[in-house]
Amino acid sequence: MKRRDFIQRGAAVAGLTIAGVPLHLFAAGRKGGVINAVVQPEPPGLMIGITQNGPTQLIAGNIYEGLLRYDEKLDPHPSLATSWSSNPAGTVYTFKLKPNVLWHDGRPFSADDVVFSADVFLRKTHARLRASLEAVDSIKALDPLTVQFTLKYAFGPFLSLFETGTMPMVPKHIYENTDFLNNPANAHPIGTGPLKFKEWVKGSYIQLVANDRYHEPGLPLVDSVYFHVIPDAASRAAAFESGKVDIVPGGAVEFFDVARLAKLPGVQVTTKGWEFFAPQSWLWLNNRTKPMDDARFRQAVLYALDRNAMAKVAWFGYAKVATGPVNSQVKYYSSDVKPYPRDVVKAKQLAADAGYKGQTLRLLPLPYGETWQRLAEMTRQNLAQAGIKVELVPTDVAGWNQRCNEWDYDIAFTYMYQYGDPALGVARNYTSENIAKGSPFNNVEGYRNPKVDALFAAGAREHDPARRQAIYAQVQKILVDEAPVAWLHEINFPTLYRTKIHDPISSGIGLNDGLGRAWVS
Repeated sequence: MKRRDFIQRGAAVAGLTIAGVPLHLFAAGRKGGVINAVVQPEPPGLMIGITQNGPTQLIAGNIYEGLLRYDEKLDPHPSLATSWSSNPAGTVYTFKLKPNVLWHDGRPFSADDVVFSADVFLRKTHARLRASLEAVDSIKALDPLTVQFTLKYAFGPFLSLFETGTMPMVPKHIYENTDFLNNPANAHPIGTGPLKFKEWVKGSYIQLVANDRYHEPGLPLVDSVYFHVIPDAASRAAAFESGKVDIVPGGAVEFFDVARLAKLPGVQVTTKGWEFFAPQSWLWLNNRTKPMDDARFRQAVLYALDRNAMAKVAWFGYAKVATGPVNSQVKYYSSDVKPYPRDVVKAKQLAADAGYKGQTLRLLPLPYGETWQRLAEMTRQNLAQAGIKVELVPTDVAGWNQRCNEWDYDIAFTYMYQYGDPALGVARNYTSENIAKGSPFNNVEGYRNPKVDALFAAGAREHDPARRQAIYAQVQKILVDEAPVAWLHEINFPTLYRTKIHDPISSGIGLNDGLGRAWVS
């Protein structure tokens, strides 16, 4: 077996360093304090193995842990696993677990918990992970601190599956032989992370407190973290401005407020901590109906859009024009694709060539605040300048979900996470096997291309990074030529925080696993 052991490198992922020593050790004399953060909207639950939406991951990612953490370059580092190895074919992975790790109720964490979490619990509850676990033939505990995953075939992104939101470890002794979805522990989550659940006052706040038996020496450094539920964006901005809250996660206030709030004394802004998610926006173009069934019309939409102006006006600079289906922060991104600069004349000609007769198309905005409304208005204006008529169809979140689920739209806004690898967060939007009513997060546009299907399948099953790069470069070229959707922007969500909060972001998933490693001066 070819060894690929990664020994403890926690300092790099724990946060900033001075001469190679983690900053939190220098801060140990200042241990204590409270962090107040915003969560928006209020999460439906905190059992991260069951609920994976953004607010749940923000909070529960500090309660639960995965075997690995990932830095901003998406390289894996130890967490509950201290080292790992694989065979040359990439079909057998062996993880050595950290000794003396305790669940929040005091019971020991072991290999049996890993097997139960990945092979039993999450296969049933975690749809996104379940698709990847189809590549896994068996998961075995070789001893209390050693786990072996045997794959049916090489699965290129396998080592990207172990962050806390994708493969959280859950306690076997609490969930085995129970109704997972209705287990009482879901209301009082128990993990191994640096913060423990304390209290949830519905509509007001969720409180986490320090895990005083955490397995990483010196952590956590804070006594408590409150996540405040503040439904209105203007009120969230006011709460930060007044000092009621210390941290505003990306997207929690309108983008036109970010620049003003960032200028307040003792405030910092960063776009770090989104590298693993790599949020990307686009317009669904319903490929099932005319004129969107013609690639020339879809190209016309792209040529009609002034995406640079959108980035400046709607996103206030916190966005970058997307070149295609893969975010530039994601592995195997390729810039060698056809460009779509704004060209109204070309857009008009392509739309005419596709047989567009001036009919009015329904444009479905994303009901996530004023930024998205501005984008919808700019899109309507851009398309009108190219002779393409659209009407805005306003909805709430439930209505947007329903229309996308039922394919009841012509053009619709969306944005999605890419999870560090095209096989995990990109392929689902373009392969024909992912065309299914009932989800707004799969191939909603209805695009079909057998060659694209084959390339995505080959990329997922390839172990060699160079060959994966070549495969994904080819699939990106095809997709950009055929334009099944109209890609808009790579979104750089800004996080606002007070300078008294040190190192709140220390990994590629940002606040989602960083608040238990932050400290207050």
